[in-house]
Amino acid sequence: MPHEPDPPPAKRFKPGSPFFRLDKRPGGMLLPRASHAPTSLDVQRKQLPIYQARTQLINQLRQLHNAVLIGETGSGKTTQIPQYLYEAGIGRQGVIAVTQPRRVAALSLAGRVAEEKRVQLGKLVGYTVRFEDVTSSETKLKFMTDGMLLREAIGDPLLLRYTVVILDEAHERTVHTDVLFGVVKTAQRKRTEQNKVPLKVLVMSATMDVDLFSQYFNKSPVLYLEGRQHPIQIYYTKRPQSDYLQAALVSIFQIHQEAPPSHDILVFMTGQEEIEALARTCRDIAKHLPDTCVPMTVIPLYASLPPTQQLRVFQPTPKGSRKVVLSTNIAETSITISGIKYVIDTGMVKAKRYNPDSGLEVLAVQRVSKAQAWQRAGRAGREDAGFCYRLYTEEEFDNLANMTVPEIQRCNLASVVLQLLALGVPDVLNFDFMSKPSPESLRMAVEQLYILGAVEKKDEQVLLTPLGKNMACLPLEPRFSKTVLMSPDFSCTEEVLTIISLLSVDSVLYNPPARRDDVLAVRKKFISSEGDHMTLLNIYRAFRKVSGNKDWCRENFVNSRNMGLVSEVRAQLKDICIKMNMKMESSQSDLANVRRCLAHGLFMNAAELQLDGSYVALDTHQTVAIHPSSVLFQAKPAYVVFNELLHTTRCYMRDLCLVDSDWLHEAAPEYFRRKLRASRS
Repeated sequence: MPHEPDPPPAKRFKPGSPFFRLDKRPGGMLLPRASHAPTSLDVQRKQLPIYQARTQLINQLRQLHNAVLIGETGSGKTTQIPQYLYEAGIGRQGVIAVTQPRRVAALSLAGRVAEEKRVQLGKLVGYTVRFEDVTSSETKLKFMTDGMLLREAIGDPLLLRYTVVILDEAHERTVHTDVLFGVVKTAQRKRTEQNKVPLKVLVMSATMDVDLFSQYFNKSPVLYLEGRQHPIQIYYTKRPQSDYLQAALVSIFQIHQEAPPSHDILVFMTGQEEIEALARTCRDIAKHLPDTCVPMTVIPLYASLPPTQQLRVFQPTPKGSRKVVLSTNIAETSITISGIKYVIDTGMVKAKRYNPDSGLEVLAVQRVSKAQAWQRAGRAGREDAGFCYRLYTEEEFDNLANMTVPEIQRCNLASVVLQLLALGVPDVLNFDFMSKPSPESLRMAVEQLYILGAVEKKDEQVLLTPLGKNMACLPLEPRFSKTVLMSPDFSCTEEVLTIISLLSVDSVLYNPPARRDDVLAVRKKFISSEGDHMTLLNIYRAFRKVSGNKDWCRENFVNSRNMGLVSEVRAQLKDICIKMNMKMESSQSDLANVRRCLAHGLFMNAAELQLDGSYVALDTHQTVAIHPSSVLFQAKPAYVVFNELLHTTRCYMRDLCLVDSDWLHEAAPEYFRRKLRASRS
């Protein structure tokens, strides 16, 4: 690529800036669009690029059963196409579903479309996400997470309530999206065979492997929508950055001190802990800047934030202030945050990788793909010309993978297989996946479900057991579902629901490094020698005793937002358990029963102390260690169960619970006879 001189805006940045050159988005020059004053919703709708193609689009969609729509971010496809279909009477005899990979996108899009239609949210336009349903019998335009449509398909495999399913942000290729592709395709075929009302399927994205999607959906036509991308100037670093967090911090304040106040910044990071730590640092530094600097409003954004907190990013920035949004890849494509002029891309993302040979699932920080990098850059050009600062060199960019590996090919498939069986898929191993996982991954998933007692094998067929059917009713990982379902046998359902809810959200503990001694002193009163699960239970009980008091949370270094989310998740799980006629009992102060129940559900995540002081995971025979954040870090219990393995410098067990070897044998006698023999041989 020929070198170009630095563009004029680069001169605004101080000498010694790590950035050095401009690149252009592939696909030719992008021309700026004249800006316009804020206008009414109707006028705004008509100014979207998609409006020009409205009539042609409706005529095409009226005739097609399937279509793949590619539209630049900003073309208006997600908000307008459902409305165009409804207004044209297409699919009105049922519901038009629009699926999103993320909860925050479903919420914000439903809100926007309800506003444009001038209706109350939950009437004509509604949304359904995990643990929240804002719809009614009047709802005709329904925004939902793909996981929710999958859950509906368990009770209605033909999706007969729906006349149109729009699979949006399809390129994200989450596990749920990939399974949903197959479920929707099957429902469409069967409805035609049975002479039912036909199902129209639209697949939408800003970028994707068009041929793959078109082929999969019966060679469906591809419709291209003109976009509204403004020019973006892209800067790379001169040298590789050893610490992307430090580089992000420097870049934020470099821009903050030089750029006009109305220009907001979006920073892409990898996870909650990283985001919260950088948010605190930014706020501290901003307090000590000279008065000539504009005030800075720092807003975190990640999936486990309560919805009210997530929606803060959409609020207008106070006049004369700058908004700095620190986000995971949730802001890559799913949502549009107005005012963003600068994007800082760390080039990193947190992703799960599963190795079926070792049985090890690792959540690790890794490089983004080129497709992700372009999506991130595009966030800066939604409303006007923008700038993207990549915290990596151009050479590093050239070496990135073109596309992200679909999640279905790099995760543990036990949940997927359980869901497919609940959906009535007769041959799970040969399910019509768009990107087929390895046969070994599928076999391992079936084996795990068999060990958990969720499936049985009859004449080469895999069938759900009664326990498996109940496990599929809970929106949890199979091992957590089993733990909840076993809890009445140990008279501790209330405690187990609390613990599983605590494990289902990001950490409720807040550990500022600068106040390490204060944290340790305060936590002492909650710490249980029986492990992290019991410690978390103690903290939750104390939180409930003070009715979630915010001052109490601050004093005890508890994340009140995440605790609020735990209460919501717990209430929803309890509702499901009550509907399944489960006994709601509490073990009160007798926590041995709670630990015994955890051993029965999490026994595949068990580890045994070795003579040399190390631990071996009994399922995989992998050498593991207790994570320094665990209350058992200094202890050496003979047996523990853990929630997850985290691979950094070594393989660490996170969230541990002390268990007896007898309980493990009691939970799965044959499995442990086999495993213990192997670990000692």
